[in-house]
Amino acid sequence: MKRIVSYSGVESGGLSLIIQAEMILDVQAELGEGAHWDSEARRLYWVNIEGRQLRIVDPVTRSEQTHAFGQMISAAVPAVSGGWVVALQDGIYKFQEDQSLKLLAHVEKDLPGNRLNDAKCDSKGRLWFGTMSMEDKRDAGSLYVMEPGGEVRKVLSGIGISNGLAWDDSRGLMYYIDTLTRGVDVMDYDLQNGTVSGRRTVVRFPEGAGGPDGMTIDSEGMIWVAHWNGGCVSRWNPHTGEQIGRVEVPAPFVTSCAFGGGHLDELYITSARSGMSPEELQRWPLAGGLFRVNTGIRGVPANRFAG
Repeated sequence: MKRIVSYSGVESGGLSLIIQAEMILDVQAELGEGAHWDSEARRLYWVNIEGRQLRIVDPVTRSEQTHAFGQMISAAVPAVSGGWVVALQDGIYKFQEDQSLKLLAHVEKDLPGNRLNDAKCDSKGRLWFGTMSMEDKRDAGSLYVMEPGGEVRKVLSGIGISNGLAWDDSRGLMYYIDTLTRGVDVMDYDLQNGTVSGRRTVVRFPEGAGGPDGMTIDSEGMIWVAHWNGGCVSRWNPHTGEQIGRVEVPAPFVTSCAFGGGHLDELYITSARSGMSPEELQRWPLAGGLFRVNTGIRGVPANRFAG
């Protein structure tokens, strides 16, 4: 059983922002993940990985549509041609609202103990996605990129759990999380060619903070990181390595976050409850819910897949 801790971050006096998230949907997802705000449709897409569901939220009515799959789904990103590209357990697929599913690329067929995990698009519409071991191997995962035409390239190998992705185009930077390193890395990013270099660590999680999971970036270039087994989303200045804010979440396993709403100032947060004991679920009854908080800070629009 994973250890559940209570994380309070740095002393309150060192943070410019401490706020509490509210639950907007009590869905008790086994492993909620992959929050993505669609600014055109004004909908939030997220997934229940172990429940094998894509969930589509109307935040005004707080209602949901769900689509079920025959294998685990870890991410869904809308495509400019319609529908979504989805990261399923064994590869990348195109999924349409009529329930049709088309394989775009098998991934790691030689590693049946692996599955796909977090995925996002850069501003050129390339899909970046990673893999992880389902057998607790520490370096069996990789990071990949798929061009809009379907070509897949491996970018990094020896990854533990490939997770959060974010880009700062104004500075030519790409942020990346391998959860098992307990930090956030940055790489110099060539947007035209879709290549990275100079990987280095810019944020290191303190002891007792849980592990870094999903991530997003705001319009000021600050990154927001979900804490698996830490009960919060933290805001960091990646240029100084300083934590400058915290959103407290009434669930220990916080998995991903995305800015949404009409002004992109609402942070949507997913969580999980898989593996929690009855006693832990009694302590954290909202675990697995979808949360939201108005941050007063604008995010940046999420990108669509260009294929």
